[in-house]
Amino acid sequence: MGETTNKEKAQKQSWFTGLKAEFKKIIWPDQKTLTRQTVAVIATSLVVGLIIALLDFIIQYGVSFLVNFSF
Repeated sequence: MGETTNKEKAQKQSWFTGLKAEFKKIIWPDQKTLTRQTVAVIATSLVVGLIIALLDFIIQYGVSFLVNFSF
C-alpha cells in the first residue's frame, strides 16, 4: 500500500512539471494580431447574425403566407 502512495505523488509532480513545460511553449500573439483577430471574429459574427435574421424573416413570412392562404 505504501508503494502506490509514492507512485501517485510522483505522477502528480511529473504532471505539474509537464504542464509547466507546455505553458512555456505557448506563443502569445502581439497586440496587433490580437486586435485584427478580434475584429475579424466580431465582423464574422455580425454577418452571420444578419444572415440568420434575414433567413428567419423570410421563413416567417413564407409560413404566415401559407397559413393564411385560402383556396
